Amino acid sequence: MKALLQRVASARVDVAGDTVGAIDQGLLVLIGIEPQDSEASCAKLLHKLLNYRVFSDAAGKMNLSLKDIGGGLLLVSQFTLAADTRSGLRPGFSTAAPPALGEALFDHLLEQARTQHPQVASGRFGADMQVHLINDGPVTFLLET
Repeated sequence: MKALLQRVASARVDVAGDTVGAIDQGLLVLIGIEPQDSEASCAKLLHKLLNYRVFSDAAGKMNLSLKDIGGGLLLVSQFTLAADTRSGLRPGFSTAAPPALGEALFDHLLEQARTQHPQVASGRFGADMQVHLINDGPVTFLLET
């Protein structure tokens, strides 16, 4: 499982002109699911997302986590993160999870996030989404399980 974590001042996801998920300060996380991923991968990733120290403390050092600041978590499924880009000029998607598995694991991750964190929003799996964000820093990390 891959996650592109972005520290944001705010972010939202629109589908067909309607906002389906939005947060203020927090993390926008694009999620790429691969065939070998499981519910255990979701648990490991969620632990990292909630506890990864990417927010500044009073001294300006990245010592605070999403849990510490009580920020929002916006999860967006993005199968292109799992693309094979090693050769050629066109990405291959055989390395991404099949849609049924991807949706099941994304839904599981979202459900678990909502039980562990008070501010969780999401995009819509498989939809054509427009993601708007104000990247804070910018601070962006690629996490893998």
